[in-house]
Amino acid sequence: MAKKIIIALAGNPNSGKTTVFNNLTGARQHVGNWPGVTVEKKEGTCSYKGYNIKVVDLPGVYSLTAYSPDEVVARNFIVEEKPDAVVDIVDAANLERNLYLAVQLLEMGAQLIVALNMMDEANSRNYRINVEGLSRLIGAPVVPMVAKRNQGTMELLERIVEVAENKVRVKELVINYGREAEEEIAKLERLISQDGEFSRKYSSRWLAVKLLEGDEEVIKKFKEVKVG
Repeated sequence: MAKKIIIALAGNPNSGKTTVFNNLTGARQHVGNWPGVTVEKKEGTCSYKGYNIKVVDLPGVYSLTAYSPDEVVARNFIVEEKPDAVVDIVDAANLERNLYLAVQLLEMGAQLIVALNMMDEANSRNYRINVEGLSRLIGAPVVPMVAKRNQGTMELLERIVEVAENKVRVKELVINYGREAEEEIAKLERLISQDGEFSRKYSSRWLAVKLLEGDEEVIKKFKEVKVG
């Protein structure tokens, strides 16, 4: 029997995410809506080396701050469903802007793979990207791709299997926010950890940071658990 893997595709609008989704799933895809919202939900499947891979195409977003329904849907799926891997489709020609989302995903503790798409456009602008160096820097696999030519798809599938099977370790990114903020984060982490079920489901540090930011979605979830 084929082993099952669930992955999520994330990325900025116009990063080539839809093309990667189509390359992976072909005709084996369907479209609906996410429960309770009008945001489109696309899912598909593919088979690779004895694995049955379910691909969930998340809405295109620039960040995961949960200010829009698209951001809420994307973030909730990653945090609550905990896919075996999250593939962030990055426009290699606009690397700095696109990596903001990747940093947020790492801070959430996602099992991240960066799909460095549009490498042909980056090369045409004489950008030289040290792929191995970038991978070491962020602590996650980086796969160079040209999705419109279906280049890099097989390597991406290989990295997906490796991450899902824990053959490649993805480091959770810890950003130091300064002494005062870190003291408050530590206090909140201690409070959050007192609720065993809640701290098992979510990263206590990520929750603490979001509570300090005044994130309405996280505050709502926190209140629901405490009231319950």
